[in-house]
Amino acid sequence: MTAPEPVRAGELTFDGRPVPFREGQTVGAALTGAGISSWRTTRGAREPRGLFCGIGVCYDCIVTVDGLRSRRACVTPAHDGQIVQSDDPAAPLPLPRRSDG
Repeated sequence: MTAPEPVRAGELTFDGRPVPFREGQTVGAALTGAGISSWRTTRGAREPRGLFCGIGVCYDCIVTVDGLRSRRACVTPAHDGQIVQSDDPAAPLPLPRRSDG
């Protein structure tokens, strides 16, 4: 007896590329399942990085999710319609807005 196929839950986009995922997967699992093993580079040597620890401890898998930088792909649940982008650690973070009130 074979196990039933997991149900496809939706699709996110990674750097403009559609990536399907199954219910319960994280962004990191969806990317890895689609054959994408690296989605950022290190600051100094620009070495490729992706999943390493897989449990949210090491921060090697950071991506930008729906405009929010430095999200850990390994613990971020995948949702239909998410926009995921490679994270560039050399890019400056936006300054917080001042309230003049």
